[in-house]
Amino acid sequence: MIRELITKLRQTFSERSHSARKPHNLPIKISFDAEHSTGRLSSPSEKLFIAGETTDISSSGIGFVVSSIRIKEYYLVGQDRVLNAEIDLPGGKIKMKVIGRRYEKVGIHLSTERFLIGAEIVDMLHADRERYEHFLRYGRRRGKSAEPSFEASPR
Repeated sequence: MIRELITKLRQTFSERSHSARKPHNLPIKISFDAEHSTGRLSSPSEKLFIAGETTDISSSGIGFVVSSIRIKEYYLVGQDRVLNAEIDLPGGKIKMKVIGRRYEKVGIHLSTERFLIGAEIVDMLHADRERYEHFLRYGRRRGKSAEPSFEASPR
């Protein structure tokens, strides 16, 4: 009886300490500005990006799958590199800044090798956060309009 009570308490605390992950497969584009500086010299940064698909999303982080763990010589995970993520929700695109925290290789063969990346959301515009939270709550069932409608009703 005491063991059951402790198990329920642990489960309750673990559920509340982490955001609930919801499985969603959405197109995602990951980009960042490459840092080009050697001492005093700096060259214009180029926009590097890779496309992938989300596997799960939560209010504090996202999981996504991409074909490579790096773009050129820049790794997506580590060095606290801030990544720009653009997720294509059914109601439109939202942008957020994330930091890759972990990754693992998925796929059976070298030809199907992909990487699952877990990232923490560090910044998002307020309007994008509202649309994202709405999608987390309702999924694809109810869309949220971008702007409220103020049409006059016919008499």
